[in-house]
Amino acid sequence: MYVCGPTVYDHVHIGNARAFIVADVVRRYLEYKGFSVKMVSNITDIDDKMIKRANETGLNIQQLGEIYSDIYFEDMAKLNLRKPNVNPRATQHIPEIIEKIEALVANGHAYAVDGDVYFDVSKSKDYGKLSGNRAKALKVGARVEVNPKKRNPADFALWKQQRKGELGYHSPWGKGRPGWHIECSTMASEYLGETLDIHMGGKDLIFPHHENEIAQAEAVTEKPFARYWLHNEWLTVDGKKMSKSLANFVTVRDALKTCKPQVLRFFLISAHYRSTIDYNKESLSLAEANLEKLSSALARFKALTERENRTFKEEHLLSDIEDGKRQFEAALDDDFNTPLAISAIFNMVKAMNIYAENNTHIEGKTQTQVARILGQLLDILGIAVEAPKPQVTHMGIAEGLVELIGELRQEMRQRKDWKTADKIRVKLQELGVVMEDTPEGTRWKMKS
Repeated sequence: MYVCGPTVYDHVHIGNARAFIVADVVRRYLEYKGFSVKMVSNITDIDDKMIKRANETGLNIQQLGEIYSDIYFEDMAKLNLRKPNVNPRATQHIPEIIEKIEALVANGHAYAVDGDVYFDVSKSKDYGKLSGNRAKALKVGARVEVNPKKRNPADFALWKQQRKGELGYHSPWGKGRPGWHIECSTMASEYLGETLDIHMGGKDLIFPHHENEIAQAEAVTEKPFARYWLHNEWLTVDGKKMSKSLANFVTVRDALKTCKPQVLRFFLISAHYRSTIDYNKESLSLAEANLEKLSSALARFKALTERENRTFKEEHLLSDIEDGKRQFEAALDDDFNTPLAISAIFNMVKAMNIYAENNTHIEGKTQTQVARILGQLLDILGIAVEAPKPQVTHMGIAEGLVELIGELRQEMRQRKDWKTADKIRVKLQELGVVMEDTPEGTRWKMKS
């Protein structure tokens, strides 16, 4: 599978993150089902946006690319994405890109003009089969740039002549750099062969990027470029499309200042990948609350005392867990329906809670089996459930904190610092905690 990665000129935003997390879940589930998966996700480190940002910052393109590549990898690690098998960079594949362009020129699908090379869409009979944007329907001024060098308005650049101050590579057409589309199709075929199984990316990449990838690749190989295309929908912010002009542009780093990585990941898979999802405080709060419910249920279940023999109630629990597992798999088998899969997990959690409410003991093997199945399914979603925070009493004092204060008070007594020890005892009593000094040590209890 090939996943279009970032253009490393800026921080990755949460819309990008959604695409990468969706691809990560797809990969995890395929591996769970027994497939051997090779994932390739590129880094675009030479591009118009890269050049513009480098000029704005005073950095060269290589420096800019390294800075934002590192930030991207750090952000994805926080969101618990498994590393792709290959993370190719466009600048490391210039010879292969030039070779592909030469092949397109040789077979008549591309033409060179004054150091630039363009793909001739009129030679591609089924151009537009992915997006529906047929070459004849594309008009200048809509989605097509005005360029007198082109034979057809819809033709797109494979190689761009070097301009003053730009990074350039030697080629048969003079110094220049590759176009964005040829970078991806070259890297994809370099590592995954002439026909990929799955190609993924955001909806915004369908046209022109993915459409042009198909045209280039198939013009060389005369074989299907990809068997399946999966595109995730838009992400909105408070009901509006995310845009720098609207000042609602949210990077992963900004989002993680307001919520934990697991919360952001859980939120981004809470809707089907082909549905729009809205980023807002309420949605994040709901995701956080659901993760806390999950965490509390697991902690409560694991706290059950073990016994040797399994009971009828445990058999019923195991049946509910297996049903939940089947529901989970059926959801992801049906176009990777993550919200339905999450619902199946909470059906399992409900069964665990009902058991824990009515029983204090469980067979060790049953407890292990339930935790293993649930953990396995959560791992497919990339969710690592954190241990719940210490329970707090009705007076607002955590039991663990009271224990620690009691130990410190005991040290004061051993040093014969009676004044400090008494002060601690009085203050705790005001908070509803009674300290009792006995020959066996200090004990505490809540005021009745």
